[in-house]
Amino acid sequence: MSTELKASVRDRVGKGAARELRRKGLIPAVIYGDKKPPLSIAVSVREMTKRIHGGGFLSHTLTIDADGAKHQVIPRDYQLDPVRDFVLHVDFLRVGARTSLTIEVPVRFVNEEESPGLKRGAVLNIVRHTVEIVCLASAIPESFEIDLTGAEVGDSLNISMVTLPEGAAPTITDRDFTIATIAAPSALRSEKSDDDGEEVEESEGEEEATEDTSGE
Repeated sequence: MSTELKASVRDRVGKGAARELRRKGLIPAVIYGDKKPPLSIAVSVREMTKRIHGGGFLSHTLTIDADGAKHQVIPRDYQLDPVRDFVLHVDFLRVGARTSLTIEVPVRFVNEEESPGLKRGAVLNIVRHTVEIVCLASAIPESFEIDLTGAEVGDSLNISMVTLPEGAAPTITDRDFTIATIAAPSALRSEKSDDDGEEVEESEGEEEATEDTSGE
């Protein structure tokens, strides 16, 4: 999808102006930040709907061409109609090369076929589908990859396994938090429970035999 978005500057604001825009297939939006005055614009509702539902809308920078003037931005919020799921409004934040952002980056898991645990029937239990980091607007990663090669049943896949962009850091800094685990399937858990139960019964039997012998 193109990183450039066409827009037009609007000089009217308010509910009446917004309704008029929507009749024309447009929706109101605003560009703000970077110590500059807010700029009210209108963008295509079809284009916005496609981008929002295409995934990663709030974690990608783009260029807005507003009547010939170009603005480097990142979407920060959007409003949907609670009934019809219709896009009502979008907020864009101006960014520069040194702008620092708090952003959520999706996590991808690769080489599942190389995981001994998953081959045995274990389950990839995803704790976090995204990781929130602080990074420069010019260095936002598309996603984080976690390699499952060699992952065994019971393994935890933590943030320390992720390669972060230079200067980036997770917002959680007090622990090596878990992103996913390789969880044992119910069949393996049942087998382990049965084995543990047999060991307990054998141990109890040995204790009883010892007590009987001492009693004689």
